[in-house]
Parts: sequence; structure tokens; C-alpha cells
Amino acid sequence: MTDDLVRVYVPATVPMLARLHDEGLAAGTAHAVTPGLREWYAEGDEEELEYVAFTRAAQDALRLLRDDPSAPRRRVVVSVDVPAAALGRPDGELGSSTVQLTGSVETRAVAALHVDGAEATGDVAAAVEVVDQALAGDPDAQFTVDGTEDHELEWYDPSELDLLLRTVA
Repeated sequence: MTDDLVRVYVPATVPMLARLHDEGLAAGTAHAVTPGLREWYAEGDEEELEYVAFTRAAQDALRLLRDDPSAPRRRVVVSVDVPAAALGRPDGELGSSTVQLTGSVETRAVAALHVDGAEATGDVAAAVEVVDQALAGDPDAQFTVDGTEDHELEWYDPSELDLLLRTVA
């Protein structure tokens, strides 16, 4: 990664991955290591900060799944490297990792694909059902959502996209 590129974690679903070849990833909300995140988590090194941004993207993937009942119940995060100019102003809130992609992201910008394994689908499905309640502060719902974090997302090289789609569809 060169100095002018920023690693961004884009929440997604399996159907969004299927459209990646032809359409890229649509502009929208994503996560990255922002100045607000650095200030909030001053003790964290770069790897820890990236993990926080990645985890938040995985949590946002639950909301995308809530909005697409036909999508396989697997969280998806697409790691992309984009020019800093491709990002809108980050959310200025202390601790926020939220950024806005101002345009679509082409396949060549994809650094890695991350998808839940088959063993996670039950926990992910349960979390999708209560993600709104968790966001509203329900501790039981938050416990269910947090249970998805027990599952590490599997890593795939971008060249494995077709194989990945055949495996998870």
C-alpha cells in the first residue's frame, strides 16, 4: 500500500460480492482508521486500530443482512485500498471509524475478501434478527450480536472470488 492509499473496510453481503465483478462496490458507508479513532484509542497500535475498524464493518454487515432476507447469513467485509480523495470527510465523532466512499470501488482496489464460515450462520442469523434492538440498547440483543464476534471471518484473496461465490451461494 502506498502513502496515498487508505485501507477501508466495506460491509457487504454475498449478493453484493456477486455484483463485484461487473459493478464494483457502490459508494456508501465504510470503516477505516480515522483521526477520531486514533485519538479515542491512543494506546492502540496500527494493527489494533485496523481491527476495530474491521470489526465495526462486520457489525454493519449484520444490518445489510437484515435488509436482504434472501442473502446467505454470512457477514462479508471487503478490504479495499482507495485514494484518500475517494473518501468524504470522516465522521468527526471521537472514536468513530465511519467514512464515506464517494464513488464506486473497482475490483482492482480490492485487497482481500472476508466471509463468515458455514459454522457461523446460526449465530449470524440470530444476530440479524435482533441487531436493531441491540443498537437501541437492549443488553440481551447486544449479547446475541456480540456472539458473532466469536467467529473469525475467513480470508480470501480477490482472485478467489468466483470460487468463494460457488462455495457460499
